[in-house]
Amino acid sequence: MYSPPFLCDKEVKIPNQNPRLFAADSYMFKIALKECRHVFENLGSIVDVGGVSKLIHQEFPQWKCTVFDQPEVVGNLKGDGNLNFVAGDMFKSIPSADAVLLKWILHDWNDEQALKILKNSKEAISERGKEGKVIIIDISIDETSDDKELIELKLDYDLVMLAMFNGKEREKKEWDKLIHEAGYSRYTITPICGFKSLIEVYP
Repeated sequence: MYSPPFLCDKEVKIPNQNPRLFAADSYMFKIALKECRHVFENLGSIVDVGGVSKLIHQEFPQWKCTVFDQPEVVGNLKGDGNLNFVAGDMFKSIPSADAVLLKWILHDWNDEQALKILKNSKEAISERGKEGKVIIIDISIDETSDDKELIELKLDYDLVMLAMFNGKEREKKEWDKLIHEAGYSRYTITPICGFKSLIEVYP
């Protein structure tokens, strides 16, 4: 796991992770895999920008799974069979695969930076053609369908991201604008785990 800034040229200090937070996050992703298993089927490879591919590898051991993260996070880690670790800079390029997973990534960054990440993700899945996809797990604020308490919870997270990382939680219309500006043709948004969303994006 990491802390912004992620995959940047500047020096990054990686804090000690809270095991309970990591366990809760892993549990959330396991639920996402269960509820949205169809999203992850029919793939042969996936690049996880930031690090839950071990869970994916356990669920789909036949896939080629690549954890793509900062050199100080994965530089000394060794792969095992179909699980590989690659160090790099997501603002420059992302390894090729059938799918790219961006879990809790884009809300750390402003629109300009998020656009760059999405464009690099689109390039990474280009060899798969129209069958490639980018899988985003993040918050999507929808004032037309979310109830009042859910909107307030999501806006609270928005304030936290702004205060801590100069990031943001995005409204549905902001996701639409960002995704299309990055050159994608279509997307779907599926609510998961209460207040989070799984967004499938296609070239």
